Amino acid sequence: MKQTILCLLALCMILSAAAAELKVDLGHGVAIYDTETLLKRHDLRTINVPGDVAFGRMMHYRAVPLLALLKGITSSDHLQFVGSDGFAAEIPAALLLNQYGSEAWLAIEDPARPWPSLSKDHGHAGPFYVVWTQPQAAHVGPEQWPYQLATIRKLDSVAERFPAILPDPSLPASSDVRHGFIVFQHTCFACHTLNGEGDAKLGPDLNIPLNPTEYLRADLLRAYIRNPQSLRQWPQAKMQGFDNQALSDADLDAVLAYLRHMAGRKAPASVAH
Repeated sequence: MKQTILCLLALCMILSAAAAELKVDLGHGVAIYDTETLLKRHDLRTINVPGDVAFGRMMHYRAVPLLALLKGITSSDHLQFVGSDGFAAEIPAALLLNQYGSEAWLAIEDPARPWPSLSKDHGHAGPFYVVWTQPQAAHVGPEQWPYQLATIRKLDSVAERFPAILPDPSLPASSDVRHGFIVFQHTCFACHTLNGEGDAKLGPDLNIPLNPTEYLRADLLRAYIRNPQSLRQWPQAKMQGFDNQALSDADLDAVLAYLRHMAGRKAPASVAH
């Protein structure tokens, strides 16, 4: 009986992966790519990804160059990558078009050879996953590796779509708060909202009703960002820590400065809801 159930579960996983679809909307109609079609493309390659962000080790993928699916984008465009788990990565097209050697790929899970499960109860990375070769060349961050990918769409910039997350416009361009706002978009905003604004659905809002800088000492908040399990032992927690390679001390200082600043710029309840 147990063996029959396991076989049925395996069959369901294969059928689900085989039926998987990725939607790409660049503003001129939605293009839909399914697993079977993508795995037959002429530009499909086997790529090696050392230190893969999701798996933390060398991984090998069947993948197509991501730009091949994003024809016509320009460096001024902004793209959002939405996962089936609620993760919403905001990636400027300029990063995808970089000339430094970093290249984005769409890794496609082959139903006949499924990827391993993610560690720490984080589920499964498939059926589609944006991975990078030579990510360090263009300073690609860990939040710019969205997995469980379901949708890619071209949108206005984060600042245009979500004005309630903007810092005080009177601040000088060189301020730590402005720098922290940029870091916040690359790291926190993929999982969290702020002042009720944002598309992510994984983590809680970071300003209402309380900003974490209002209820955690600076040293504890810093430790939590580095390693969430250092503050609360919770095996099912979704948040992964940011080490110094993913978030430098200077960038961490800046994002904390931004959060402290935004604690004084809470959105009214009518805006936040």
